[in-house]
Amino acid sequence: MQVPVTLVVIDAATKKYEIKVGIPPTSALIKKEIGIEKGAAKRKEAVAGNATIEQIKKVARMKMDSMMANSLTAAVLEVIGTCVSLGITIDGKDPKEAQMLIKKGEIKI
Repeated sequence: MQVPVTLVVIDAATKKYEIKVGIPPTSALIKKEIGIEKGAAKRKEAVAGNATIEQIKKVARMKMDSMMANSLTAAVLEVIGTCVSLGITIDGKDPKEAQMLIKKGEIKI
């Protein structure tokens, strides 16, 4: 898994620096959570894996600080959007269908 690391030189004369370790990309967290190495090559033809709504919530909570979402529901919808790109289903449903059900209130977050 790729983890972004930033090195900031504070003072070159004293060789003082700061290391910042970031959060991995959403796609990497999803793949790790469901135990796959890569997404589907052709997302409309193949399914790379299946995630539960609880796994999606877990990833959304990890990424909340770095997302534009102001609620857990919005963060979950963003993470499901990444699942669309990876070819991952949500509880056996197409990710776009799962997003629609969340917006209608049929799936509670």
